[in-house]
Amino acid sequence: MTLRLSHFCAGYGRVPVVRDVSLEIGEGKIVGLLGANGAGKTTLMRAVSGLTTMQGGSVEFAGSDVTGWSSARRVARGLIQVPQGRHLFGEMSVRENLEMGAYLIAGQATQRRMQEVLLLFPILRERERQPAALLSGGEQQMLAIGRALMSGPRCLLMDEPSLGLAPKTFDLILDVVKRINEAGTTVFIAEQNARKVLRVAHYGYVLENGRIAVEGESRALLADDRIQRSYLGVAHP
Repeated sequence: MTLRLSHFCAGYGRVPVVRDVSLEIGEGKIVGLLGANGAGKTTLMRAVSGLTTMQGGSVEFAGSDVTGWSSARRVARGLIQVPQGRHLFGEMSVRENLEMGAYLIAGQATQRRMQEVLLLFPILRERERQPAALLSGGEQQMLAIGRALMSGPRCLLMDEPSLGLAPKTFDLILDVVKRINEAGTTVFIAEQNARKVLRVAHYGYVLENGRIAVEGESRALLADDRIQRSYLGVAHP
């Protein structure tokens, strides 16, 4: 098991947003965290990364209880997030942004990962010297993912990667997610576009009002008309 949340609670100040969530992310799997805007997906992702305060429960990652760990220590362990909205360094070049993702490694390992990322996203090689702010939304998302991959994640957390993207561009991003996963990286992806994520994920959890409303194998969730009507109506075909 790569990642396990047990009775996980998180929020802002004294305001709870995510309540009593228990879930597991198996090693080498793609798992979707699905739900409408405001369901608590971003709060959960940020708290798992150590960026938002946990209010209860525990987080186990790669065999260690990381509940009290700082975000930096979690990153060093291999728990890496691609944040909602990308959060790139706009005035820095594509290459410089990628290099920022490799601050935990050095030397030949940095160059090897750089080449792997540029092979995965050929457009970034073409834009290598351009400021990140001048990239299209899809290219910026590719860069944000590439920056995260430079750290060598064991588990990649992705928060709303479809935000601001055209449907076809999001399809390309999901194709890359499958390739990343096939290369050995576990992926936990929070997304409103439930149907598309379930087509690439192995398992899904539906978050509603800060709690897990339903969970199951992706194929079963997609095949269940009741779940489709009740929980997946927010997604686009």
